[in-house]
Amino acid sequence: MSRPSTEAQYLASLIPPSVAATGIGRRSLLRGALAGAGFLGASGLLAACGSGGSSGSTGATPQAASGTLTFGSNQSDAVPKQAYAELVAGFNDPNIKVTTNTVDHNTFQENINTYLQGQPDDVFTWFAGYRMKFFASQGLVGDVSDVWQNLNGMPDPVKAASTGDDGKQYFVPLDNYPWAIFYRPSVFQQRGYQPPKTLDELVTLSTQMQKDGLVPIAFADKDGWPAMGTFDQLNLRINGYDFHVSLMAGKEAWDSDKVKKVFDTWNRLLPFHQPDSLGRTWQEAAQSLQQKKAGMYVLGMFVGQQFNKGADQDDLDFFAFPEVDSAIGTSAVEAPIDGFMMAANPKNEAAAKKFLGYLGTPAAEGIYVKSDPTVIAVNTGADTAGYSKLQKKAVEFVGGAKQISQFLDRDTRPGTRLDGDDPGAAAVHQGSQRHRRAHQEHREPEEVDLHVVSGAR
Repeated sequence: MSRPSTEAQYLASLIPPSVAATGIGRRSLLRGALAGAGFLGASGLLAACGSGGSSGSTGATPQAASGTLTFGSNQSDAVPKQAYAELVAGFNDPNIKVTTNTVDHNTFQENINTYLQGQPDDVFTWFAGYRMKFFASQGLVGDVSDVWQNLNGMPDPVKAASTGDDGKQYFVPLDNYPWAIFYRPSVFQQRGYQPPKTLDELVTLSTQMQKDGLVPIAFADKDGWPAMGTFDQLNLRINGYDFHVSLMAGKEAWDSDKVKKVFDTWNRLLPFHQPDSLGRTWQEAAQSLQQKKAGMYVLGMFVGQQFNKGADQDDLDFFAFPEVDSAIGTSAVEAPIDGFMMAANPKNEAAAKKFLGYLGTPAAEGIYVKSDPTVIAVNTGADTAGYSKLQKKAVEFVGGAKQISQFLDRDTRPGTRLDGDDPGAAAVHQGSQRHRRAHQEHREPEEVDLHVVSGAR
């Protein structure tokens, strides 16, 4: 998929793919309001769920594995790229040579459909969620059920998240991480701030941060997906997990009063967002938090990749997105699972499956989470003795969740609509302009009426 050439086309690209058929362009709904099936997992919670699979740990197939295999990686940022290099180096098989092809993260995501229908690498990075299952149902990825027969330490919920609609496994997980509100404890201590427990407290804290000369909430959406995380947090808090999952699956209307309430609530927070978000990457927004220019940031724990290891990274903490409705609370957590898939017709299937078998071992996960301390292992056998304070908190946080979602564009069906004439895109384009002006003037944005979006079911 090519990048949109106009903002209207860009707006039309933001709607969740599961509702592409309803006439709304994919990412536009989030952008317009902004101008913004889970698993029960992660080490703490998953350890109590039992593990699937039988004995053995290599995942080796009966067929002799040798030769060269290609590994497609979307981990182009410095920290995960180095972690993946160490992960691959840990695959000690003298008969197999792994050639890693690293592609810019967003380019990889945007072109996944073309990639899978072309000549994909034997093994490649991807995520758990509805999209993974959709690719499997379309015959675009390979069955790795035999690899799973030899994986130890993978809890049943993780196996379920790796399973297609046909009951076969198509995904080998590596790690996950929570989304939350991240902050620097030293800034909070210096200013006398306290982590907010409710939306009202978040607004009060943000107001004080502005008075103190800080950007309350770092924000970026140049890449098109970070705002989805804020939508997920608000929707989970306002409408609850069940509605959120149904919305992602296309079973609820995106122009409903419930979704409108999410954006109306978001309006309260917009004056505290970092302005000019369309021109900023998440890395740049994370650096504003790291440099203590911003007080908070709604993002995944990978925000820590922009912090130096040691004292700098130790001065990073998080709290759950605050309660909006006491009847719903904060029990739902977003914690995406990253991992690997195999091409439908790999050039070297035997080597690919042996490599995947290695990637699913406790040893492999241990290598990765040590190199990148902004994620946590999903395999219950992985060595967590060296976990940082942040990783330990993430395990407890995810482990204490009652429901876990993946992420908006992982929980929805792939397929976007880049139609600049989409009436929904036109409506939200006007809303985005109002919101961007509101950001600049630090005032409450005008209401955006999502009901003008036609064609939603």
